[in-house]
Amino acid sequence: MYVDAGLAAVHEVTRLEIHAGLAEILETLREYLGTADASKKPYKLGVLLPNWRGYFKKEVLRGIEDAGTLLRDYSIEVIVQTCETDLPDEAVERIDELVAQHVDGIALCAKDHSSIAEKVNVLHAQGIPVVTFNSDLSGCERLCFVGQDLIRGGRVAGELMAKYLSPDDILLIAIGNPEFNAHRLRLQGFCERIYERGFTGRNLEIIETYNDYSLTYQKVRDALERHPDIRGIYMANHSVSGCAEALRDIGRRCKVHVISHDLTDATKRLLKTGEIDFAIAQNIYQQGYRPLILLREYLQKHICPEMETAPIEILCSENIGG
Repeated sequence: MYVDAGLAAVHEVTRLEIHAGLAEILETLREYLGTADASKKPYKLGVLLPNWRGYFKKEVLRGIEDAGTLLRDYSIEVIVQTCETDLPDEAVERIDELVAQHVDGIALCAKDHSSIAEKVNVLHAQGIPVVTFNSDLSGCERLCFVGQDLIRGGRVAGELMAKYLSPDDILLIAIGNPEFNAHRLRLQGFCERIYERGFTGRNLEIIETYNDYSLTYQKVRDALERHPDIRGIYMANHSVSGCAEALRDIGRRCKVHVISHDLTDATKRLLKTGEIDFAIAQNIYQQGYRPLILLREYLQKHICPEMETAPIEILCSENIGG
C-alpha cells in the first residue's frame, strides 16, 4: 500500500508537470498566432513633413521610401503629407487629413507649437501613436523621438568654435526658425558651451534666416558690413551656401571660421575649399526610415520604443569622403 500510494503521488506530480508544460506551450503558440495575425492585418502609417526643401527633403524621403518598400511585406501602407507653410494651423489640418484616411500611426516633424502638441495628445487618447523625428515636440504624449541629441550637437559646435576664437572676438550665429525645437536647442547648446568658455552675450549677434538662401545671404552680409571684425559664424540652419557667398562677395572668404550642420553636397564642396571649417552631421535618411519601423513594431509586435539619438559626427575636409 505504501508503494502504491507513493507511485500514485509520483504519477500525479508528473501529470501536473505535463499539464503545466502543455499550458505553457499553448500560451506561446497563442502569442505567436496572435503576432502572426497582427502582421497580416493591413495598417496605414502617416508621415507629416515640414515645408523644408533641398537636402533634408531628399534624404528624409529616401528613408521613407525604403521603409515603405519594406513595410509593404507587412501589409502596411505609408501616406506622406507635406506642409506648404510653417503655420501650426496647417500642420494640424494635415494631421487631420491623415486621420481622415484612417492611419494607425503618424511620424512627424513639425514646429514646437502648443496646438500641434495638443493634437498629438488627442491622437494619443484615440490610440494613434506618434513618433517625432529631426525636431521634437514638448509637452505632448508622443511615443518617442528619432534624431540627434540637439543640445549636445550645439555644445560640440560651441567647443569647436571656442578653440578658434577668444572671448573678445565677435561671433555671428545664424539659426533657421527658433519655433522649431531642433533650431532652438542647437542654439541653446552652443551658447551654453561658449559661455562656459568665457564668452559673453555682448559679442554675439543672432540672426534668423528661416532656411532661406536669399535671406541668409542678405542677413549674413549685413552683419559682416556692420561688424567687419566678425571672426566666427555658427550656421545652425540649412542655407550654408548663402553664408559662403556673402563671405566671398564681401572679400572675407576663408578669413572667417564657419561651423555648420548636416553634410549636404554644398557643405562637402565648401569643406573641400576651406570655406567651412567643420560640419556636424546627422543621419537624416534614418530619421525618415526609423520612425516608420518603430511604429510598425509598436502596432504589430507591441514593442515600446525608446528615444533613438544619432551619433554626433564631426567632419572636415580630411574625412568627408568623395
